Amino acid sequence: MSTGVKDRNASAWLLMPDGSRAEPRLLERMRRFRDADEVDIAIVGCGAGGSVLLQRLARAGWSAVGFDAGPFWDPARDWVSDEAGSHHLYWTEPRQIGGADPVPLGSNNSGRGVGGSMVHYAGYVPRFHPSDFRTLEIDGVGADWPIAYDGLAPYYADLEQELPVAGEDWPWGEPHRYPHRPHPVSGNGEVFLRGALAAGVTAKVGPVAITNGRFGHRPHCIYRGFCLQGCKVNAKASPLITHLPDAMDRGAEIRPDSMVTSIGIHPRTGRATGVHYLRDGVPRFQRARMVAVAGYSIETPRLLLNSTSPRFPDGLCNDFDLVGRYLMVQGAPQTAGRFPQEIRMWKAPPPEVSTEEFYETDPDRPYKRGFSIQTVSPLPITWAEHVIAQGHWGADLRRYVSDYVHWACLGALCEFLPLPGNRVTLADEKDRYGLPVAHFSYTQCDNDRALLRAAQAAMERILEAAGAQETMTVQRYAHLVGGARMARDEQHGVVDGDCRSFAVPNLLITDGSVLPTQGSANPALTIMAVAARAAARLRERPER
Repeated sequence: MSTGVKDRNASAWLLMPDGSRAEPRLLERMRRFRDADEVDIAIVGCGAGGSVLLQRLARAGWSAVGFDAGPFWDPARDWVSDEAGSHHLYWTEPRQIGGADPVPLGSNNSGRGVGGSMVHYAGYVPRFHPSDFRTLEIDGVGADWPIAYDGLAPYYADLEQELPVAGEDWPWGEPHRYPHRPHPVSGNGEVFLRGALAAGVTAKVGPVAITNGRFGHRPHCIYRGFCLQGCKVNAKASPLITHLPDAMDRGAEIRPDSMVTSIGIHPRTGRATGVHYLRDGVPRFQRARMVAVAGYSIETPRLLLNSTSPRFPDGLCNDFDLVGRYLMVQGAPQTAGRFPQEIRMWKAPPPEVSTEEFYETDPDRPYKRGFSIQTVSPLPITWAEHVIAQGHWGADLRRYVSDYVHWACLGALCEFLPLPGNRVTLADEKDRYGLPVAHFSYTQCDNDRALLRAAQAAMERILEAAGAQETMTVQRYAHLVGGARMARDEQHGVVDGDCRSFAVPNLLITDGSVLPTQGSANPALTIMAVAARAAARLRERPER
């Protein structure tokens, strides 16, 4: 490979030759700062947003520390090809949920440990569409971003090379190509392609952040189907293997098992001074010239609300009561179809074929915005939950589970709208650290419910066109975003278009909580692109 590719994707060559883990000497020689050292930046969270920011700033020569409440994972030791044995990857600390349509929290929308939820995400990385950045202007719903699609496009392209991404040429949104050719499809993908063709719907293979062929020291995908349990062979991209080894190699420190409890604020200047955290039960404070929060859409608002001071009695950056508001999830119904032949839907990445034909607002339909459809491949325990949700039990449940190999499954991502009442607040309950836990209240609106009905009908039509003998649908949620959104001014958002807090000049937020809308796309790539852009802007205008 060319020197340029190897430099851009340095982490792929910083793994062990068998691709199993980061080179152990990286951890041994990793730079370690003292709490008393005033580092250039302390970053809270080492997931999609925090890891990209850490790597970009380390490459620019900044002294940087990334904190994570969970461990530094060793894929060879810590990840298993087992659904029940993978719950340690999820954030399962206490949280409260409420509202008319409560959202279950845990494995589907949060992660614990270095790499964050991308350790166990599905590996699907579509871009947002240009319309996602102007939904209020175009469709009269949602919110307009303070940046346009064109402002993220070069960062999308860079990250697609860095992960790298495999897929067919993409015709939706802004048409673009991917650096790796698409992966072969499984029986599930074949069903979707056949049904889409018969139903007059365009479908494409990809885009997945899974190397198609050996890449550096990362091996080819072995199609074991356990992407949601952590990729045992490291063919699937996650920050743990795509950005963090490079960050460490360039002088960044990653501090695992470190629960950040609040952000320090200078009583006179109102500037961030560092982060308070607990490690091994001992309270500590890391001094920093800047602080970035990247704890995702529940823990970021919770941290800000817990960071009270005389200047911010109602929580950090919360002068206008916006912290925790406009939190969104995607409606994610899954529709399965039974076929006479064996499908073996698990023998591939869970999403591998997709359509975004229903993504944009259609004036002929009674709702705004839209949805995408992807193949999904629930493993046996999840499949049993799918069946139980239909009311089957006992002999019926055993029959459906025994019939698992004959089923194909599609999943939709519906763009639910940002509403101010869908929010995170602090509960009276305390966690093991003595901190108030997050309470997440969520209620769907009529537009959300109309999208769910339309998505289910579209999936049933595709499966029946492919020859399904029976269909069943389970209602689900996926992908949290929002809670500290970006806007043009402090009366409408928590941060500006560069992810800088309006209230605290040396505080950034660089995770999915800053997204004003969520589209019908998996958000990981957009979160990474927003963080990459924030890093570039920070290097142009450093406050160090």
